[in-house]
Amino acid sequence: MKENNKSESLKKSSPKSFQDYMALAIEIAREGAANGEVPIGAILVCKGEIIAKAHNQKESLADPTAHAEMLVIRQGAQKLGRWRLDDCSLFVTAEPCVMCMGAIIQARIPKLVYGAAEKRFGGVESTACLGKHPMLPRQMEIYSGICEAVCEDLMKIFFEKKR
Repeated sequence: MKENNKSESLKKSSPKSFQDYMALAIEIAREGAANGEVPIGAILVCKGEIIAKAHNQKESLADPTAHAEMLVIRQGAQKLGRWRLDDCSLFVTAEPCVMCMGAIIQARIPKLVYGAAEKRFGGVESTACLGKHPMLPRQMEIYSGICEAVCEDLMKIFFEKKR
């Protein structure tokens, strides 16, 4: 299957560190904020290649499930032609909610990396503690606090402007 030019450019410019991937997720979150969406960005990486990226689109799609994580999981599954994403890593600017964490578990994603804790809606460690759920993929790795200050500022500034 031939990849389009966009995929080729993503592949060639794929970063290597958690901070590099998170910097891209932050850029995507800023795009969402510019469109009136809560600034959460996500990137799905498979074998070093970015295969999906999205920001929240709840407002623009009038869809309560259009969280950045849900969108990249769907895109990644479509691109790979399978629902098991057991060779992928998910990078997201904020702690996933319970719905998104459920999708991460169902997709068998073995590595989750996120920036800011989400005290009110976070489902990994802040509220429901699904980061310790027995349904997690074996050997799942969860890393929090990556570029945390920048991710927190995105949310803080966005909501200050809304008030």
